[in-house]
Amino acid sequence: MCRNIKVLYNFEPPTTEDEVHAAALQFVRKVSGYTKPSKVNEAVFERAVREVAKATHKLLEGLETTSPPRDRDVIAQRARERAAKRYGLAGS
Repeated sequence: MCRNIKVLYNFEPPTTEDEVHAAALQFVRKVSGYTKPSKVNEAVFERAVREVAKATHKLLEGLETTSPPRDRDVIAQRARERAAKRYGLAGS
């Protein structure tokens, strides 16, 4: 489940709200053991996602680096190449 959480720091263009929310959702799913919580747990689950996303924003805003921003297209291409090699996919 957590392997879907990607690095969110130091990208150009900057990380979006949707990316932060998706990472927070994956984290809460992993910690809780729920892919989709029951109705009785839905409110606390959603609150946890919001709080993790808020903490993630604070973290990303507070970090500093002298490294140049990473290029999303280059990172995505490398991931496709690793997947093709790992799973023996041709033409990816």
